[in-house]
Amino acid sequence: MSAAGPLETFANPCPERDYEINIDCPEFTSVCPRTGQPDFGTIHICYIPDQVCLELKSLKYYLQGYRNQGIFYEAVTNKILDDLVKASRPRRMKITADFSARGGITTSVKAEYP
Repeated sequence: MSAAGPLETFANPCPERDYEINIDCPEFTSVCPRTGQPDFGTIHICYIPDQVCLELKSLKYYLQGYRNQGIFYEAVTNKILDDLVKASRPRRMKITADFSARGGITTSVKAEYP
């Protein structure tokens, strides 16, 4: 999957301290690879930065790159984690993907680093 642009970062203003950054992305969309129907969800990102922090505009464009991508919930959650870890090298990171109901079933997928 190629994102709409590279994930950008900026210098952590307090790299000597562990602190948590929480980002909620409530407009995430992708496509079910079986049905071709759109999937809607919220991506929750929780991380403790090391030397850099994620830049939000590039994150928004990155996530929008999934809009027409056929990908299962489990795969997209783990792919997002892998890409964000690669870009920012955090001390810790957790991605929770909460997907909207489809056929009366909701799904939540969590992936963590390390």
